Amino acid sequence: MKVSAMPMVFITSVILLLITIMVVMNVSFAWIFYLTCFGQIMVIVMVYKVLKDQYTTNKTFNDFYEDYPISEDQ
Repeated sequence: MKVSAMPMVFITSVILLLITIMVVMNVSFAWIFYLTCFGQIMVIVMVYKVLKDQYTTNKTFNDFYEDYPISEDQ
């Protein structure tokens, strides 16, 4: 079963957001340190999974942005 890279992006974002919340709430330094180390590993794994994901599209650079399409007649 092929798993998309998007869940990894979500999990990594939640971990890094959790670190920020823990810093503001003055949680023990040890917890923040270990979670930060784990978060850095998760970022590396996330980047690897995103780059290795077999995502394909039929869009090209001639299509410009999807929310601002440029027609061929301009």
